Amino acid sequence: MTALAALFVASCAQSGAEKPKYMWMAIDNHARLSSRDSVVYYLDKCKDTGFNWAVLDVRGCDGILYLDNVNMFIEEAHKRDMKVSIAATIFPAGSPYWHRGLVYDDPAISRLTCLMYTPDGFKKIEDMPGEVAAFLNPLLPQSQEIAMNNIKRIFASCDLDGFALDYCRFPSAQADFSPETRKAFEKYVGEPLERWPEDVFSYDDAGRRVPGKYYKQWWKFRSQIITDFVAKVKAWKDENYPKVELEYWAGSWLHALYGNGQNWASKKADYWKAYDWAAPDYGETGMAEELDVFMTGAYLERVWGLDDLESMEYAMMRSNRDVAGVCKMVGSFQICNPIDLADAAYVCLTQSDGMMVFDMCHTFGKPQAWDDLKRGIQRAEACPEGRKK
Repeated sequence: MTALAALFVASCAQSGAEKPKYMWMAIDNHARLSSRDSVVYYLDKCKDTGFNWAVLDVRGCDGILYLDNVNMFIEEAHKRDMKVSIAATIFPAGSPYWHRGLVYDDPAISRLTCLMYTPDGFKKIEDMPGEVAAFLNPLLPQSQEIAMNNIKRIFASCDLDGFALDYCRFPSAQADFSPETRKAFEKYVGEPLERWPEDVFSYDDAGRRVPGKYYKQWWKFRSQIITDFVAKVKAWKDENYPKVELEYWAGSWLHALYGNGQNWASKKADYWKAYDWAAPDYGETGMAEELDVFMTGAYLERVWGLDDLESMEYAMMRSNRDVAGVCKMVGSFQICNPIDLADAAYVCLTQSDGMMVFDMCHTFGKPQAWDDLKRGIQRAEACPEGRKK
């Protein structure tokens, strides 16, 4: 066992109050949650299984808010002593695959979307059907204003217990290379760029990135944009809704998320020192201090293995280390992954500050999934010290 693993085993488990156990209900569930009878059925199922918190998506990749029945859902959840977080995508504004959503209906929105720098040249993201969503450029004040207005509308419309920022990031390392972003980056580095975008990076014949003069500064610049926006949301929430928890989900593979501008670690973390893409002061962009809850996405196909970089257990260890205790760190996993769900629930609940399961729609037609989750929850609550296969 590595020294890091040994340290983790000694310090990971949290005792005391009941830990949050979230069932995430994405947009795909809305048809099944359209009537009170259906909402009652699924909330009873969650409660019986051991969940005490539901996460309800109200804004998908099309960028449209779906607020019908939200208050009814929250009312029924609260009757069952379950809390509710509302989740919403932040910067998506349409689906390039289906060619629908806000960006395709409103020319003013299309002027705000990301300009992608690909091995085949520059492309608007809404014209790239392989992209999961047509993202607004997070740098632009207009994009942030749209996002904040949606957040304020959600908070004003219902009695929520938590709010989860989803897709609050850049779509990929290929975004954004618009003139507006170039101008902002030149201001950031303090001089005009002679070669754009080659001073950031170029592509070789195999489509691989070739670092330019400002390669490392670029990733810090983009991460700071996302962290500053999260800080803005947190400040507004704390002033107006101090009892609501601010939550953020991201993949546990933090070292690979610099391309999305997602430095979810604490400013105390130093993981980035091991990577050649990081500027010497990249750690300043850590966002964990701006969160109440970070949900680490351990969407992996193996549960056990403190020395296995592709295991859920390793993801819990690394995420605890990098969040450094400045906010709650909740482990999460996908029901559809080929894992033992009972073990997955147990690892999250004993080696992090809670559990989030994605997504309820993956249980449809799989009644055994509920039973497995219940077994894992019961085992964790009966034996909370953790790390027992």
